[in-house]
Amino acid sequence: MVDDSAVLRRLISNVLASDPEIEVVGTAVDGLDAIEKVDVLKPDVVTLDVEMPRLDGLGAVKEISARHPRLPVIMFSTLTEKGASATLHALSNGASDYVAKPTGATSFADALDIVRDELLPRVKALTAARRISAGAPAAVPRPRATPPVRTQPEVLVIACSTGGPDALSKVLAGLPATFALPVLVTQHMPPVFTAQFADRLDRVSPLSVREASDGDVVRRGDVLVAPGDFHLRVSRSAGVVRAALDQGPRENFCRPAADPLLRSAAELYGPGVLCLVLTGMGSDGLEGARVVVDKGGRVVVQDQATSVVWGMPGAVAGAGLAHEVLPLEAIAPRLSVLAGALPVG
Repeated sequence: MVDDSAVLRRLISNVLASDPEIEVVGTAVDGLDAIEKVDVLKPDVVTLDVEMPRLDGLGAVKEISARHPRLPVIMFSTLTEKGASATLHALSNGASDYVAKPTGATSFADALDIVRDELLPRVKALTAARRISAGAPAAVPRPRATPPVRTQPEVLVIACSTGGPDALSKVLAGLPATFALPVLVTQHMPPVFTAQFADRLDRVSPLSVREASDGDVVRRGDVLVAPGDFHLRVSRSAGVVRAALDQGPRENFCRPAADPLLRSAAELYGPGVLCLVLTGMGSDGLEGARVVVDKGGRVVVQDQATSVVWGMPGAVAGAGLAHEVLPLEAIAPRLSVLAGALPVG
């Protein structure tokens, strides 16, 4: 557990030690200290502060990932533009996930609860995924036996969470500039982060990527990313499809959540939905994918071997809702084929 603040080291250590399945094997006060101790202690997971003296979290995660490529690293970040920028940079340089610091907590007890709810599930999911990847190859669920009747897709909807920023960057970078569908994305991410995330995606993708605003027209070749703390849905008025944002109840403990987007797209586009579920913790997207399939749409999920956490795609595949289970590098080429309504199978 790495943080230059003694208060946060105590807070995070208390949270981790409160779980009988977790042992805190050491703490470090900065990035240089962290690199040395990771080499010696060989932990299963590292929590890493973003802003530290001598060597910050970004420098540390690069070195740790180079020395220990499969070691999960969770960044601790402030909900500021500077913190978001550094965290997104860390995610593209080897970090697995991040947790926001409890800056809005009114008491130490509240801060404990916030960190416990956000941190413990991530530690367990990432270490479980690491153990699976180190063992025998996972069984690949059989795709659904019958793909939907070939229909020209009208929209691509994407759901992702843990590991999603890097996976989504690779998918969008791999799509051609001629990709003929509008793209709607729900990535589990807080406010401040999503605007910068969309800007980063825009720089690597030949498509136009931006954070969605309420009322945005959904156009072919545009990518709209759900803003933090808002569900993204679609609606049609006078023949024009627009983005609709709301702060309805959290689903799967998330806002934005993937299920509202997938349900909304399936109701509006019917068999014209092409759905992609990328790496992520939990099962958000499962019920939405079920509606997509019921309406005749097509579902593609990332495979376990290339997922940081095979929670979301695994839940969809395990329920028999995936028509295709693909490694990350094969997804963009396949989406390009499907978007052109070429023969499938």
